[in-house]
Amino acid sequence: MDHSNILGVVLAGGKSQRFGEDKCQVKLGDKLLIDYILSEIIDEFKEVLLISNNKIKYNNSNKISLVEDTKRGLGPLGGILTAMKWIKENNRSYKWISTFPSDTPFFKKKILNNFLEEIKDYEGKLFFINSNDTRHNIFGLWSIDLLDRLEKDLDNGERKVEMWANKIGVKSINMKFENKDPFFNINTKEDLIKAEEYLKND
Repeated sequence: MDHSNILGVVLAGGKSQRFGEDKCQVKLGDKLLIDYILSEIIDEFKEVLLISNNKIKYNNSNKISLVEDTKRGLGPLGGILTAMKWIKENNRSYKWISTFPSDTPFFKKKILNNFLEEIKDYEGKLFFINSNDTRHNIFGLWSIDLLDRLEKDLDNGERKVEMWANKIGVKSINMKFENKDPFFNINTKEDLIKAEEYLKND
């Protein structure tokens, strides 16, 4: 799939309730948590949107635009809608958005490239990565043709990514990983300690 048709989108608008502070701003090793995912994807896209309602720090690049949700309190689907609207409002020609969470420090760009390569063989408007029988609903590729339907469903109270994707129709691309889980995400301080151990043993 042609990466030039895709806008990279990092969703960093979560409330981090279980963590107790904005988790994407904590240090893991020598980097901010947010910078792990940004450093993996920054060279894969012409532009990356970082969606957060907070003034956050990150390793700056002229490719990255920090954008607030157009409507707050809508969860990840609200961030996805924000990205789709940003494309329209800024007269960009992207046909797809590729979404990533901000709290997965071990995700590698090779996985992204394998995912996009696999998708070429399928028809559809929404794709998620599936690993070891677990579907990762934030690691997705979304056609911007879904904008109007998504906005309507959000206005009608839809909030859950999984339920909305199942209703729309989603194709999961399965991948298998034997060792360290590249989708390990940090929700608690205990998860951060585990991640630090992973880094030491890498």
